[in-house]
Amino acid sequence: MHFDTDALQGQAHRFMPKHLQALMGNAQAAINSGVDDPMEGVARRTFLKVSAASGFALGAFPLVAAAQRAGSATAPAGLKPFEQPSAFVRIDADGTVTVTINRLEFGQGVQTGLPMILAEELDADWSKVRSVHGDASAAYADPLMGMHLTGGSNSIKNSYTQYRELGARTRAMLVAAAAAQWGVDASALRTSNGFVVGPGGKKLGYGALAEAAMKQAVPEKVALKDPKQFRLIGKPTGRLDAQAKSSGQQDYGIDVRLPGMLTAVLARPPVFGGKVKSLDDSAAKAIKGVKAVLRVPTDRGGEGVAVVADGYWPAKLGRDALKVEWDTSAVGKPDSTALLAQYRELATKPGLVAMHADMAPLAGAAHKISAEFLFPYLAHAPMEPLNCTIQLDGDKAELWMGTQMPGLDAMAAAKTLGLPPQNIQVHTQMAGGGFGRRAIPSSDYVVEACGVAKAVRTAGISAPVRTLWSREDDIKGGYYRPMHVHRAEIGFDAKGRILAWDHTIVGQSIIKGSLFEAFMVKNGIDATAIEGMKEPYDVPMKLSVHHPEVNVPVLWWRSVGSTHTAYVMETLIDEVARATQQDPVAYRMALMGDKHPRHKAALQLAVAQSGYGKKQLAPGRAWGVAVHESFESVVAYVVEASVKDGMPKLHRVTAGVHCNLAINPKSVEAQVEGSALMGLSMCLPGAAITLKDGVVEQSNFGDFAVPRITDMPQVTVHIVPSADPPKGMGEPGLPPLAPAFANAIAQITGKTPRELPFKLA
Repeated sequence: MHFDTDALQGQAHRFMPKHLQALMGNAQAAINSGVDDPMEGVARRTFLKVSAASGFALGAFPLVAAAQRAGSATAPAGLKPFEQPSAFVRIDADGTVTVTINRLEFGQGVQTGLPMILAEELDADWSKVRSVHGDASAAYADPLMGMHLTGGSNSIKNSYTQYRELGARTRAMLVAAAAAQWGVDASALRTSNGFVVGPGGKKLGYGALAEAAMKQAVPEKVALKDPKQFRLIGKPTGRLDAQAKSSGQQDYGIDVRLPGMLTAVLARPPVFGGKVKSLDDSAAKAIKGVKAVLRVPTDRGGEGVAVVADGYWPAKLGRDALKVEWDTSAVGKPDSTALLAQYRELATKPGLVAMHADMAPLAGAAHKISAEFLFPYLAHAPMEPLNCTIQLDGDKAELWMGTQMPGLDAMAAAKTLGLPPQNIQVHTQMAGGGFGRRAIPSSDYVVEACGVAKAVRTAGISAPVRTLWSREDDIKGGYYRPMHVHRAEIGFDAKGRILAWDHTIVGQSIIKGSLFEAFMVKNGIDATAIEGMKEPYDVPMKLSVHHPEVNVPVLWWRSVGSTHTAYVMETLIDEVARATQQDPVAYRMALMGDKHPRHKAALQLAVAQSGYGKKQLAPGRAWGVAVHESFESVVAYVVEASVKDGMPKLHRVTAGVHCNLAINPKSVEAQVEGSALMGLSMCLPGAAITLKDGVVEQSNFGDFAVPRITDMPQVTVHIVPSADPPKGMGEPGLPPLAPAFANAIAQITGKTPRELPFKLA
């Protein structure tokens, strides 16, 4: 199948945040190749199916089907290339409304937010709304990107109109069914809280109308509510999964249990890409419950040893009993100390130029700042370790996992298992966190699990197999936020006017070598490495980049490039303000001019709510400020911090948020709180992944630090009111936390921390 990638990229740029502006098209081509159009012969916007509960299901429809049949992703005139066939809403006879979400729920609240949007236009009784996950079928691809993805803070933003229209179409069909039953014109009817209301106040519940509504034509066009009429959207709403999670009843991917299921754990090479040189598995096979010991491929061309057993514990004991000699002679063995020296040297040399500006004024500037910033590798460390359960049945396979990219993972599974793509079924499970680790272009843990399942079947064992990672497995052998070094030379005058800013970034490319390289690497520069630079300040910046090749697997980490670029930008801007004796807030406001009203609104709200400049702080405390946009949402922080005996302490965080319309303010608040805590994690001692002779030195929370309850500051979140279409909130709360904290430390000590985690001694 040929895809017109230029046309796809052009469409993507209209809808996507900077670092994901091309993350579609080619990926979906890979996912869909070899799969017959599942909606062949179904008319546009007329897909209906009867549910088992005598209700009905409604979907948007195959506007790309004709394009797919023609062998091109570019749609015929008048069709939107990123709309996919879907079945999103079912109404049962008892009035229960079940909404299928086209995203992974892993803590961000999408399992409540998307149903709220649909239920708003449906006029559903919220107490009867439920939610389930979609799967890897084309129906549940992102309607704008054309691929399966939970990432880039796109879930609510990209599906807002889609879910509103689905709700409105369902409502129109229910009204049409009631009008036919009562023999009146549909215009005489209205809906309210799960009922169609007719003349004289008579009512019919949605459940009673479900069968008849199923037979109605799906309307091509529907009128959507004026935001002033919203009764659900914008109201703080409890999450649909709250009771199950708080009571311990919620199942995650790790909880999948199938009859006769076996569990596999792997011994992986200590250095990435290593292979087995020799193996003595006699002691492992002697452990009760161990069924097989198998050599299987691992990520990056490596090889591991899988121990398959009745459960996790015997599998782990079997792995512990293995005697493996590893061959790492053919792979690089990076060392953090040596890497840092290499990066610092590279930062002094010209690199690939990402931004141009005249640097002549730098030499004659009255004031200068020379700065070097160091950022370590970071692990994702989600609470639920990676897992994938696979059941092979002849030439078909079923997979159970919490995945951010089910379509891509399904295609990788088909390739690994040697099965037709249409014979792979993915059951998307609730996931206990991810932060990017469950969206891997290489599909590493899925490919590995498929390799295990295939080897088990080859060994003559017929049983479903769950491949399970321990936390140590993931921290020592997973993917990481890249290590970076930044070097900046800034010249400015006595009034703080920046005359020239010469900046160099050194760090591995996340995208190079992946199927997204053609879209997201331009002139050798990975777009994820530089996002957030210069923004929102119109300063004359020359930006160059080095992407060294290192044998360490790297991946996006919550808020991606902004994890380091926001820190550099916001601490340096603060430093210029202090050097010229200007208030950091006033300086930022002046520097932004009239071009960034959302940044200003968020910052002003945080300042007003925090009491900045008006409230007397406790002795030893100082204010810190930062503002940053990522994924089209702006978050500003005003923090209070102190330093005692060389140890920084964050006491209070006030957030100003501009995400346009907040679908569920409770979810926005929760996302900002969680992001702030993860941002704090970058600052604390022990928050770093280091390598010695190619081996990761950390293994669990004992040596890879995460914040404890005693580290948690008081956080208050304030949202700028807006009726504009919503933007993403899964990630934007993270980037400005660390620089705001650092700026408070600088107010106290006179020095900006240049290295993360903070080292003040």
